[in-house]
Amino acid sequence: MLDTGAERVEAAPGDVLLIRGPEPYVVSDRPGRVPTITIEPGQRCVADDGAELHLAMSHGVGTWGNDSDGEHGAILGSYEDPGEVGRLALAALPRLAVLPTGSVDPMVVSLLTREITTARVAQSALNDRLLDCLLVMAVRAWSESHPNAAPNWLSGRRDTVAARALDLLHEHPARPWTLTTLAGECAVSRATLADRFSRAVGDPPMSYLRTWRLTLACDLLVAEPHLGLEALAARVGYGSGFAFSAAFKKHVGTSPSGYRRSKAFGPRTVGVP
Repeated sequence: MLDTGAERVEAAPGDVLLIRGPEPYVVSDRPGRVPTITIEPGQRCVADDGAELHLAMSHGVGTWGNDSDGEHGAILGSYEDPGEVGRLALAALPRLAVLPTGSVDPMVVSLLTREITTARVAQSALNDRLLDCLLVMAVRAWSESHPNAAPNWLSGRRDTVAARALDLLHEHPARPWTLTTLAGECAVSRATLADRFSRAVGDPPMSYLRTWRLTLACDLLVAEPHLGLEALAARVGYGSGFAFSAAFKKHVGTSPSGYRRSKAFGPRTVGVP
């Protein structure tokens, strides 16, 4: 049973649940169960009396809970900050999205479970990648089953011309795109591209490109803290650091250096209670 305060769902074995924070939620074995353990920011686990439980309830590699031989278990994975690109993907999701058994490849879930509970070389790096994979597959499954609620850049893929343009812009943001060059790559006229892209995605191609470039820049500023302004500007398609900085401040409300100082990515956390 999962209760967000506004919604309560009962999960079946094999279901995948996506919960958007930062608001708290309650997981219990039955409705009305009063929580006795709180997981605080930084994955700090405490009892009602404030006692630390991280070590007391540990049952080995990646496994934690109140009963090592319990009948039921769940894989838990969390992101302290999904990044700006991640926010684009998650923005259209409800606070709580339930994906029934089979919506996400059970082999991925099984592999993640095995790796979490096995102390092997590079376990942490592999777990991160598997958690990323699971999240992407879950968001994709939810978007495909709710096409009218999907983000514009996902729902826009139903138009073949818009889908081709999106692929080009996403894969090659640094190219000096114009409406003419993009239309040529899509084998349509400028007018056709502008019309079909705007109808499918909700923004004109060049407006979408500008937003995409600056969204990528937000993540690069944090993920690559030693990347200089000129190099970063070139990476996302701006001719100079000055032009990039001006566009970034207009879009985000602060300078690139100010944004970099204000952000710090927390680690992904995965475990099996």
